[in-house]
Amino acid sequence: MSAPSAPFARLRAGWNAAHEPVAGVPRWARIAALAVPLTVLPSGLWRIAAFTFHLPILSGGALDAGEGSDGLPSWLPGEVYVVLLSALSEVAAFTAIGLIAAWGEVFPRWIPGLRGRRVPIPAAVIPGLVGAAILTPMWTVVVVNCLVFQETIQGRPLPEGFPIHFHDWQGVLGAVAYAPLVAWGPLLAAVTIAYYRRRTHTS
Repeated sequence: MSAPSAPFARLRAGWNAAHEPVAGVPRWARIAALAVPLTVLPSGLWRIAAFTFHLPILSGGALDAGEGSDGLPSWLPGEVYVVLLSALSEVAAFTAIGLIAAWGEVFPRWIPGLRGRRVPIPAAVIPGLVGAAILTPMWTVVVVNCLVFQETIQGRPLPEGFPIHFHDWQGVLGAVAYAPLVAWGPLLAAVTIAYYRRRTHTS
């Protein structure tokens, strides 16, 4: 029993190390940081389920994964692109955890040349604030235009077969999956400011 449990024990230890907050992190900042990846997860799972595994969660005539992907390289199938896009989005969101965890203050051992060194405050704060400044208006405009006005960000009507709407349960499911993205930017901004305050008061 001990041998099979060893990998799970290492996985659990790695998970705890990646998420454990350092001393001085306010409880609200910990909750906000942990919530950031959760704002991105529903839309990623929805995309993969709908466009990679082709589960029946799209309205009839909804856009397929291959439609609108003319700009992709010929060697990259639309289904694979959806998985990569969702995974990269989740990784980007996960970096918010570094604003409360030890690996956001001291470079991990697996980074050559930097291992064990203190993370410069601007190296974490500037990307965090820039990301929040981009994500907040972007997802607010996208989600509000799409769900409220049923328009693209250019103000044109959504294309025929657009899969996110309120006309049936499939469209509502897509809307519910994308709505949390509005919180990504504000949560990131709040956690970044808390990180800056903590680091400048203890440095």
